[in-house]
Amino acid sequence: MRLSLLVSTPPITTHRRKLHKEPIFTIHSSKRSPALQTGLQREPKKNLSRILRTEFSIQNIENKVNSKKYRNLWPKAVLEALEEATKEKKWELALKVYSVFALQFAFQGWILVNMKFLLIHIFELLRQQHWYEPRCQTYTKLFMMLGKCRKPEQASLLFEVMLSEGLRPSLDVYTALVSAYGQSGLIEKAFSTVDDMKSVSDCKPDVYTYSVLIDCCTKFHRFDMIGRVLAEMSYLGIKCSTVTYNTIIDGYGKAKMFEELESSLTDMVESGSCLPDVFTLNSVLNAYGNSGKIEKMEKWYDEFQLMGVKADVKTFNILINSYGKAGMYGKMKSVMDFMAQRFFPPNVVTYNIAIEIFGRAGNIEKMDECFKEMKHIGMKPNSITYCSLVSAYSKAGLIKKVDSILRQVENSDVILDTPFFNCSISAYGRAGNIEKMGELFLEMKERHCIPDYITFATMIQAYNAQGMVEVAQLLETKMISMKNNPGTRLIGC
Repeated sequence: MRLSLLVSTPPITTHRRKLHKEPIFTIHSSKRSPALQTGLQREPKKNLSRILRTEFSIQNIENKVNSKKYRNLWPKAVLEALEEATKEKKWELALKVYSVFALQFAFQGWILVNMKFLLIHIFELLRQQHWYEPRCQTYTKLFMMLGKCRKPEQASLLFEVMLSEGLRPSLDVYTALVSAYGQSGLIEKAFSTVDDMKSVSDCKPDVYTYSVLIDCCTKFHRFDMIGRVLAEMSYLGIKCSTVTYNTIIDGYGKAKMFEELESSLTDMVESGSCLPDVFTLNSVLNAYGNSGKIEKMEKWYDEFQLMGVKADVKTFNILINSYGKAGMYGKMKSVMDFMAQRFFPPNVVTYNIAIEIFGRAGNIEKMDECFKEMKHIGMKPNSITYCSLVSAYSKAGLIKKVDSILRQVENSDVILDTPFFNCSISAYGRAGNIEKMGELFLEMKERHCIPDYITFATMIQAYNAQGMVEVAQLLETKMISMKNNPGTRLIGC
């Protein structure tokens, strides 16, 4: 398929909106930890790993800390709890669970000085377990999770705990620690950790370590450091891998540094040992497509085809998204037709892209058609799907359609998140239905979703629009207070 031969159609416009009113909103404080409130749904409590994920169960464990009866908790259940908390990036919960067995041999006084009060009770329970043995693999997973959650202080603390246990860090542990610092924006600290690795036998940084370091540099636009990393790799005799090149190319692409992107791609091809793959293809197409450089995107698609790099579903999703954003709906449809002809079944991302594109264009009819087709083939909508629908209906002034979506969500098992509630709160705020907006804010607590800056800003704007200046100011004051004092919560969230 040559993309340059595809046809295009003109863009589509949007509709208007309508209004409602009446307020009800209350604010109060709470001292509860937000550790468990990040988009969880009600789940069956069939095993300890599930139970430990709930706030009620954590409180039960804390009540048992001082008891001598709980020194032999089932290892498999506790480890499952740790695994689930790590996967879902519940860093405080993961440390709580880990503390049930991880600090059995740590210094008690040191713990009491350095660990958060919230975690101390669980640490005490953990130290009672007889079966615990410190392992580098466990620490590696925790460091990776803390990096994704951008908790470098906790990572440093955990590293000290590891050393206090007498456990010798491995190459994987150090690399995960580099990632934890780098992903949190502490680039110099990440470089310092790499320097520390050089002085430890059997922990010399390898190509994967440097690829992680480069990835962190690109995410924080520290492109001036990439040359330093590559020079150091060359000095140590470490050759770039395909992953290294892909990381650099993807970073330059997201920063719209196209000249550097193409230069790195040329270096990759000329290296002879690292040939471009589908990840390279997707990074290049995404870079040009997101910037509206459709001709360049099509040119590189054809170039990669000649190099024998085969596209995957993600590739076609990138093309669909790029054409949709450019208003080239004919080419967008051609790609979807090509997928069907070549047996590339669309996934939920494909439909979400199409729904969002048509929704933003105000083509509600076409958007509804995509949504119906999605459900007809048995594809389960997710929170992103419903968020796009609510946003489009709101902008078109179809508030009754938003009501319908909320009823569908209520009768489904879809896992909702903060962005969905932000869209819904915004929809009713636009419509002037302050009471419904307040109800949704309260429901965020029930769904364990934490309000963010967008949530508060949206509500403040809605209250001001309705002339409820005092309520808006009170909410803004409480929001600032919550930011400065994590113990203060809004509406019990």
